[in-house]
Amino acid sequence: MKNKIYTLLIVLFFGFMISCDDFLDETPDNRTELDSGEKVRKLLVSAYPVASYAYITEMMSDNSDESEGIGWESEILQEQAYGWKDITSIDDDSPQIIWEQFYKAIASANTALEAIREMGDPAELSAQKGEAMLCRAYGHFVLVNLFSKQYGPSSASDMGIPYITEPETTVQPQYDRGTVAGVYELIEQDIEDGLPLINNTTYDVPKYHFNKTAAYAFATRFYLYYQKYDKVIEYTNLVLGSNPLSVLRDWESLGMLTANGNVQPDAYINKDNPATLLLMPANSYWAYIHGPYTLGRRYGHNQYLSSTETVRAMTPWGNMTDIFRQGTFWNAQVNRIVVRKLGTYVEYTDQAAGIGYAHIVHPVFTTDEILLCRAEAYIMQKSYDKALEDINLFMTNFTYGSTVTSGDISNYYGGMEYYTPEAPTQKKRLNPAFTIDPGTQENYVHCILNLRRLLTLHEGLRWFDIRRYGIEINRRIIGSRITVTDTMSKDDLRRTIQIPQDVIDAGLPANPR
Repeated sequence: MKNKIYTLLIVLFFGFMISCDDFLDETPDNRTELDSGEKVRKLLVSAYPVASYAYITEMMSDNSDESEGIGWESEILQEQAYGWKDITSIDDDSPQIIWEQFYKAIASANTALEAIREMGDPAELSAQKGEAMLCRAYGHFVLVNLFSKQYGPSSASDMGIPYITEPETTVQPQYDRGTVAGVYELIEQDIEDGLPLINNTTYDVPKYHFNKTAAYAFATRFYLYYQKYDKVIEYTNLVLGSNPLSVLRDWESLGMLTANGNVQPDAYINKDNPATLLLMPANSYWAYIHGPYTLGRRYGHNQYLSSTETVRAMTPWGNMTDIFRQGTFWNAQVNRIVVRKLGTYVEYTDQAAGIGYAHIVHPVFTTDEILLCRAEAYIMQKSYDKALEDINLFMTNFTYGSTVTSGDISNYYGGMEYYTPEAPTQKKRLNPAFTIDPGTQENYVHCILNLRRLLTLHEGLRWFDIRRYGIEINRRIIGSRITVTDTMSKDDLRRTIQIPQDVIDAGLPANPR
């Protein structure tokens, strides 16, 4: 069943489903049929990718371990991602489908932009133009951070990914990969040109589109990765306003809901929640794989990992087991600690037989994560008082802990031993391409990386922090003893996911191995 799902392009559901398959099958000459704003608006629904990176990036990150268990099974994709192999599995969550679906979304954005140009770039379509630019920028941003090296001093020569700005008009067009720096420059141009054009009144359901706040949030994360910290702070301020607490998630209310079924996940992705900025449905089995189910139980976020590094470990605010407002879910049969955020939503083709297509709804941007982006930017600028204010605001809302001082953070992380696989801690050695001063700045960086890891568990963002900070991670078997099976150093070429084999066969240079 899973091998069938990628052929079905579901761009939105929950009351409105629009397929662009027929349109994408049309010849280029038929694009002249896009002759009205309404048609362009409908096309832009397909400019949002229906694939999620969360499965593979969580499996590749240090949020996953191998648990020892007789007969415990795993999925092929799961095993390959966890083992940092070049992934050959072709499934909804695989690199090949991610590549295809993100470029399909980019193609829809480019077709919309071409249609707007052919109609004379009318003012009444400026909002659609802005949305298409943001969609194009976002698609390339994800692709370059998966399939190219992280942004840094060597980006002017590191291979990027093709930045597509025009619809395809020939059979098998030839592209080059350019450079990471070149891709980032084009993303920045699309963001800065498109963002002023966004108009929330054009959307029936703004949280499924690049509404104004979601666009600011995207700019915030982009500039954090781009290391332009003044811009991070500028755009975060536009997201959070003068009263950030009013738009952060109500974690206490979320924790009062049952962790069974989709109750907490439904609340987490509620489009009316001010903390939710952008939602993207995706064809994915990730909710089954990381959830409290037996499917794929060999690899995952187990109890030992949780109690030493994440949502059941200590922090300067207290033990997360006691203070985490939402709480966790543990299934002893699969040795998996889960935070109930991502649920599975099935589109049944045969409800009586239980056959259908699995989806998740990915909360791509949230106010809590954007707050931590600003805190990191302050840390990079050594504005520790401002960083501490943001950190305490986040943690006293996320947990029942009380505020801490700068000295508390420095004492906690400064006094902590560096991680080893056999004696794990939250403090892994940092090897970024940029400079971090030992002492206060390094302690604050360890703190913010820890908090982002707690917040975004299961959502896939930890992998990008591992890459940005050159963090060395391990593969371990957790059982009667800890067995280290592999190590990924800061310069390991496997940190960059290999591009799909059929793309290599078509002539695009492969990532080095």
